[in-house]
Amino acid sequence: MSVRQRVPVASIMSTNLVSLNAADGLDRAEKLFKEHKIRHIPVTDGDKIIGMLSLTDLLRISFADGAYEDEQTVETVVYNMFTIPQVMAKSLERVSPETTIKEVAEILAKREYHALPVVEDEKLVGIVTTTDLIRYLLDQY
Repeated sequence: MSVRQRVPVASIMSTNLVSLNAADGLDRAEKLFKEHKIRHIPVTDGDKIIGMLSLTDLLRISFADGAYEDEQTVETVVYNMFTIPQVMAKSLERVSPETTIKEVAEILAKREYHALPVVEDEKLVGIVTTTDLIRYLLDQY
């Protein structure tokens, strides 16, 4: 196995995490997605991950479009109809900081999600996304 095949995901994961807790509202989630220009937010209970909310999950329930005079009001009503635990993905595949980038790429290629929580001793320590993988691959060229 070459050195490159053993590079741990810890070297490319994001550790500056933006997270939500189950009691937060979906309006807060939308604000965080826009403010930080991100597409996935881990949902935590303390430092333990309990789910992952993606921008796609939020867009799926936010059916408001230009047909409404006051789009903001419609989105607020829709967001108040759902809770984060109802919308987030719950059965998450997790990886450890030592998992290789190659293994992470294989998991993401097989599955339909684009982000994986990185967990050590039950504690969320990072998140790795398909964008992190692409950046890593581009750095190799």
